[in-house]
Amino acid sequence: MARIIAVANQKGGVGKTTTSVNLAAALARAPLRVLLVDLDAQGNATMGSGIDKRELEASTCDVLMGEVEAKAAIVRTPEEFDLMPGNIDLTAAEIDLMEKEGRESRLKAALEPLRGDYDFIIIDCPPALSLLTLNALTAADAVLVPMQCEYYALEGLSALLETVEAIRGRLNPRLEIEGVLRTMFDVRNNLANAVSAELTQHFGDKVFRTIVPRNVRLAEAPSHGQSIVGYDRASRGGVAYLGLAGEIIRRQKERTKSEAH
Repeated sequence: MARIIAVANQKGGVGKTTTSVNLAAALARAPLRVLLVDLDAQGNATMGSGIDKRELEASTCDVLMGEVEAKAAIVRTPEEFDLMPGNIDLTAAEIDLMEKEGRESRLKAALEPLRGDYDFIIIDCPPALSLLTLNALTAADAVLVPMQCEYYALEGLSALLETVEAIRGRLNPRLEIEGVLRTMFDVRNNLANAVSAELTQHFGDKVFRTIVPRNVRLAEAPSHGQSIVGYDRASRGGVAYLGLAGEIIRRQKERTKSEAH
């Protein structure tokens, strides 16, 4: 059964899409069966996975609107993971969903039949606590929160945690925090180090040991329609995301072991 992880933070520009694509590619190298769901109207995860968002036969939007089965929208990427692609149509989907019954549970219902086909399903969320993000959090087992270690980051994080609590109470009692990932990290920055220390103090082992550095190769990879793992796996960014995948796989093994007991 797939573990479904939503990559979410309502703050933009913290590395959500970068994390979603690179984590999917790194897990696929393990090799595990991975599905990446692009739930952001910008379609950046789709383009970054080497798929043209302008030439889709079906997209996440069609799945949410109930026009196609999830399986029919899935495409195979050059890096050996599956993708449910997204594009600008998701903006319209969000408005249309307002009227629909069970609007927060559309994605959950669509992904449920696929859980046996994958080891991990990664959802790239839009940068807002919108109806699309609510769909992701209702469908997910856990939330991975990428965040930059800067002054306002902790504030945004506590808002997201409040949302997770609310969803746990109302829509998805099993939702948990997979972990907090420090992204775009610059070790020379005193503030970043201070925020990082505060995070670890506050969240303990929920903070991933992996730290994603600021890295030129990481920024270049999407323009080639590749993950950093495909583009330059030996770069600092590549090593970081392979390390993150390793941490997530290890945690999942421990979870499975404790459930067996």
